[in-house]
Order: sequence, then structure tokens, then C-alpha cells
Amino acid sequence: MAALSFLSDNELLRLLGQDDHNAYSEIYHRYFHLIYVHAIKKVQDKEQAKDVAQDVFTYLWFKREKTSQVNDLAAYLFTSARNKIFDLFAHEQVEQKHVDSLQKFYSKNPIHPTDHQTRERDFQAYIDKQIAELPPKMRLIFEMSRKEQLSYKEIAEQLDTTENNVSKQVNKAVRVLRTKLGPMFIFL
Repeated sequence: MAALSFLSDNELLRLLGQDDHNAYSEIYHRYFHLIYVHAIKKVQDKEQAKDVAQDVFTYLWFKREKTSQVNDLAAYLFTSARNKIFDLFAHEQVEQKHVDSLQKFYSKNPIHPTDHQTRERDFQAYIDKQIAELPPKMRLIFEMSRKEQLSYKEIAEQLDTTENNVSKQVNKAVRVLRTKLGPMFIFL
């Protein structure tokens, strides 16, 4: 690899055209930082500049068979970087047009509940109705357990009962709801 550092750009390009990975690595190490700094000056973002530089060298590798036509490696790489930057700016403009279009659409067409949201709301109402039909004490314990996320111990302390009683009430409520809701119970 050290021997390649003494080769000219044209010799490295000739080797690259013959699928020489070491020649590619030498070109990469020789020019990556320069391309990266150039890209930072244009795009004002380190990550985007890094992506541009990576794209330039990826493109170079994929087009290595055609490198025999390149006369000036530095000019070729900087031109490639310039083109990648133009592509990036063009993509950002298209992206911004889409965002603007969506914002304009939503401002003119307020979002109404979709069928999915309506079904979800109806489903939740059905579950709440089934819970409301539980015996009062069982319903209270079940709601404290599931909706308020209280532990059996906390529920037992608040209702002045035993943890065992709380556990039994929750298990009974689960069995009743599982029977009433069937496969929909998993959503509870």
C-alpha cells in the first residue's frame, strides 16, 4: 500500500480500471478529506457533506471500468461532488414542494375521523359497556387494576380488603370479559 502512495493519479486510475482495491483505497485516502471539506462549504451540514463524499467514491468504484477516459482525477472527483450537491439541492427542493403541498391540502381540508378511528372509538365504547356491566365491586377493582395501574396491594389498602380478594376479583372480571368479548379481549 505504501508503494501506491508514490504513484501518480493516472497510474492509480489505470490500476483502478483493473479492479485494484488498493488503488481505490489510495485514491480514497488521497482525496476524501478534500472532497468532504469542499462539500461542507457548499451544503453547510457535516452529515450531508459526508454523504456527498461517500457517494462520490461509491460512484467512482462502480464506474471504475471507465476511469481510463479520465484525464484529471481531482477535477473528475470535484465535478462528481458538484453534481452530487446539485442532486441534493434538487431533491431538497422537490421534498419542500411536497411538504408545502401537503400543508396547503391539510389547511384546505381539515382531517375528519376516518373509518378506522370511528371503529376504534366504537370498539372502545363496547369494551367500556362490558366493563360497566360487571358487578360494582368487581368493576371498581378491575378498573383500579387496569385503568389506574394500581398494584393489588395498593388496591387492597384503599378498599380495606386483602390482596387475595383483589386478585380473585380481577381474575373473575378477566374471565367474564374474556367470555363476553371473545377474541376482542386481547385488545383490552
